[in-house]
Amino acid sequence: MGSKAKAIASVLAATCVCSVIALILSVVNVKDVFLPPSTKYGLVFDAGSTHTSLYIYRWRGDKENGTGIVSQVEACHVSGPGISSYAEDPAGAGASLKPCLDRAMEIVPAEQQRDTPTYLGATAGMRLLREENSSKAERVLAEVSKAIGEFPVDFRGARILAGSEEGSFGWITVNYLLETLVKFSFAERWEHPQDTEVLGALDLGGASTQITFQPGVPVQDRNTSVFFRLYGTNYSLYSHSYLCYGQSQALKRLLAALHQASSSAQFSHPCYPRGYQEQLTVAKLYDSPCVPRPSGASPGLVLTVTGTGEPAACASAVQRLFNFSCPGAQGPCGFNGVHQPPVRGQFFAFAGFYYTFNFLNLTHQESLSEVNATILSFCRRNWTELAQSFPNDLKYLPTYCSVGIYILTLLLQGYKFDEHTWTNIHFSKQAANTDIGWTLGYMLNLTNMIPAEALQHLKGHQPGLWAGTVSLLVLAILAGLAALFLHCFWKTK
Repeated sequence: MGSKAKAIASVLAATCVCSVIALILSVVNVKDVFLPPSTKYGLVFDAGSTHTSLYIYRWRGDKENGTGIVSQVEACHVSGPGISSYAEDPAGAGASLKPCLDRAMEIVPAEQQRDTPTYLGATAGMRLLREENSSKAERVLAEVSKAIGEFPVDFRGARILAGSEEGSFGWITVNYLLETLVKFSFAERWEHPQDTEVLGALDLGGASTQITFQPGVPVQDRNTSVFFRLYGTNYSLYSHSYLCYGQSQALKRLLAALHQASSSAQFSHPCYPRGYQEQLTVAKLYDSPCVPRPSGASPGLVLTVTGTGEPAACASAVQRLFNFSCPGAQGPCGFNGVHQPPVRGQFFAFAGFYYTFNFLNLTHQESLSEVNATILSFCRRNWTELAQSFPNDLKYLPTYCSVGIYILTLLLQGYKFDEHTWTNIHFSKQAANTDIGWTLGYMLNLTNMIPAEALQHLKGHQPGLWAGTVSLLVLAILAGLAALFLHCFWKTK
């Protein structure tokens, strides 16, 4: 065999050896590899009685125990009033949502937008509009649905939430954020925490108020019993919503009661600061199903209301908004004859509860006696003094005494907290840097219906073996090229 043939044979042998070794390495110690799950997004509109907000959530494509691990990305607040205020201009309700939808499209990746579930939930404001005029409520929902449908999202409908749903989803939000439902363990996996008590939720909106908690006794009234399965665990709750007992509607009902008791266009208000005066028409006061207009009252009549700053008289007037007797109730009751088991455990009070108590600097676990003293002291201050002390809060300043006393009455005499259980109430706007409200709970519950994404399955090698395989393949290719070069260009004598 000539030297050329020997050289080519040697190079080809090296090529074969490298190729065989690379082939062996490619099938040795192969492991199953799962690619990380993709991130999913969800959008929920909270269409409240006084304003609307869009909450943008995201979670991993796989799910933990049947419920997605959801976190809030951003909250976009829609300018203008709540959608129920657009009863005479339904198209305006839809148009008001578009700037926040534009913002959501900037956050959700374009390739995922058409797979992003989007919901709109309307609460007590729309419940009242539906009672007053169901066709107007339907037109408003149709217009907001039309507006959302113009965006490239998976729109799954706009609907009016029942009061018990609003309360229950708020309960889920509180407990999810405080990690009583699921928690990331030291073993680096999501687990249901053991020996952890769930918390109750107290929500004060503009038109309704909700109480939801896990009672220590069976709930005797089916209308107030709610069941959830979350993260592989069952929860039986008590939940009730009182329509017309939200902050805005309660203030209207209080003002209307004072007007009707006076039988005059000029009357005093014991909850308003002394020296404060406001005017409004009969039509403005009696513009809600919660405040039926008395017969014979002229809509255009201008009413003049003068504050007297009398906290004792204010408390008496507020108490008359409630019926604390329990005729026909099954077991213990809250108010208006509605069954309610005794309150149990810790509670988070948010929305209107928080905003008023935060203004009064009462969100730091003050005792009930301190809370009473602070509210009484505030109610005795005159309007001139208050306006000078809080020049940036003039819009709501006249109502803080009314709402403070209303909250005390609702919690103590309505929900039956006392001086011992009062310290179990935590007034808060956020938990874990996330807004407290019903929308996160709504998204968490709805993820039970979103199919879990199967993890993408691949075959993989250890990095060292993979590098060796690639190196041997490169050597085999180079050896083959060298053999080809020798064959073509090595001239023999």
